[in-house]
Amino acid sequence: MELFALEGFSDPATWVSLLTLAGLEIVLGVDNLVFIAILTDRLPPEKRSFARKLGLAMALVTRLMLLATIAWIVTLTRPIFEVAGFGLSWRDIILLLGGLFLLYKATQEIHAEMEGEGPGSDSPQARAAATVGRIVAQIAVVDIIFSLDSVITAVGMADQLWVMVTAVLIAMALMITAANPLAEFVSRHPSVKMLALSFLLLIGMVLIADGLHFHIPKGYVYSALAFSVIVESLNFRARRRQLRRRLID
Repeated sequence: MELFALEGFSDPATWVSLLTLAGLEIVLGVDNLVFIAILTDRLPPEKRSFARKLGLAMALVTRLMLLATIAWIVTLTRPIFEVAGFGLSWRDIILLLGGLFLLYKATQEIHAEMEGEGPGSDSPQARAAATVGRIVAQIAVVDIIFSLDSVITAVGMADQLWVMVTAVLIAMALMITAANPLAEFVSRHPSVKMLALSFLLLIGMVLIADGLHFHIPKGYVYSALAFSVIVESLNFRARRRQLRRRLID
């Protein structure tokens, strides 16, 4: 696979592949972006933006490093052992562990919100968790999981390395731009935060299912998320109207 194939620049199919892959990378990056928004919300306000950008920068580096080792990435999908005819590859194991980690973190965050140990809490648990080092370390773990899925998808969709790298850079630039507004919106609205945590639980289950060779099309997952977002948007508008009426009365 060549880094730059000059004939590819004049081929419309190459540019269609680039745009399609960039769009898919953005969609796949939503999971990572939501996770980063949830975790950094536990930090002091002045440290959140730095932690988000650092987390996304690590995600970019991870993706580019994986793209640079495509030959090794392909071997991750080969079974390393079988149990009763059921084979598991390194990719499957990583997805299983990543899914369990997401379930644990999302459940922990839901518990913290319900028990009053959220970002503004002064409890020892909240103070212990709200350190940049701890948050960034957790982001790094999830970056590896989401980056692996993203890179394997890219390898399957494009033949030229420069197309994959460009698509990843475009997606990451948009994610960095959207990181702060999204995180601040989630932080201001507790119901949206619970919705985001529920989405992470769903993604965790999807990763576990994928690791066990039960493929769930991502379209179903994102359709469910889109429906929930639409319902929450309607509820948000209804609450604003009620507030206006009370102020007028």
